[in-house]
Amino acid sequence: MHEPTTVCPRCAHDTLEHVHASPVPGIWDVLQCVRCLYMWRTSEPARRSRRDAYPESFRMTGDDIEAAGEVPVVPPLRAAS
Repeated sequence: MHEPTTVCPRCAHDTLEHVHASPVPGIWDVLQCVRCLYMWRTSEPARRSRRDAYPESFRMTGDDIEAAGEVPVVPPLRAAS
C-alpha cells in the first residue's frame, strides 16, 4: 500500500476524513479534505494523491477556497410522467 497521506493534495490542509475502506482490508481507503472537499482513493497515482506531485495549476489555498463561488445545488428529480 502507498505511504499514508497526511495533507490534502489540493489545498495542503492537514485535517482529512476517512470516508471508506476497500472491501479487502488494506488495499485502499477513500479520504476527503474537510476544507476543500477534495476526495481521493489512496491507491490513485501520485498526481492525484500526493501534494508534492499534484499539478500546481490545480492547487488551492485557503484564500482561493474562501473566494470560490457557491457550489450549485443539485435540483430535485422530476416526477415520472
